[in-house]
Amino acid sequence: MNQLPDRAPVGQPLTDEAATLEARRLIREALQEEPAPTSYRDPTPLPTVGNALPVAQPGRPPMSQKATDASALMLAAGVASLPIGGMTSLVLYTLGTVDPTTLAIGATAPVALILAVGALIRSVGRAKADMHTEHHHHYRGPVQQQTIQSSTRLWGKTTNNL
Repeated sequence: MNQLPDRAPVGQPLTDEAATLEARRLIREALQEEPAPTSYRDPTPLPTVGNALPVAQPGRPPMSQKATDASALMLAAGVASLPIGGMTSLVLYTLGTVDPTTLAIGATAPVALILAVGALIRSVGRAKADMHTEHHHHYRGPVQQQTIQSSTRLWGKTTNNL
């Protein structure tokens, strides 16, 4: 039996036996190669750590976590004040007069509105916390209980249903 060449001639089609041998040769070569590295360790030595003081870097100055949180809170409050200033500017622009009393009322109206909404939200929160869902009634003697449903229309007609 004659031996097939190690490689097929270039430019000629392969026979079935030659294709099988070529495939086996390629698989053998692939198995003998080392796999490509998936990580790399830099061999350069790390800089030594000395006793020099730290140098402040550009940007925000170094500070504690509490100070960083307070700083972020102040930045957020500053951004939140933009709508209030915009409302005030819009009210002052639409007034178009120089009357000091009108200007004072117009300038304080948005702030008063926001304070009133805040107070309303707080009072609703307190009312929900104080609301009781269970009622106890204690009576002595005969009791007559009557439920009345009342509805009032836009024109002031009141109807009591017994």
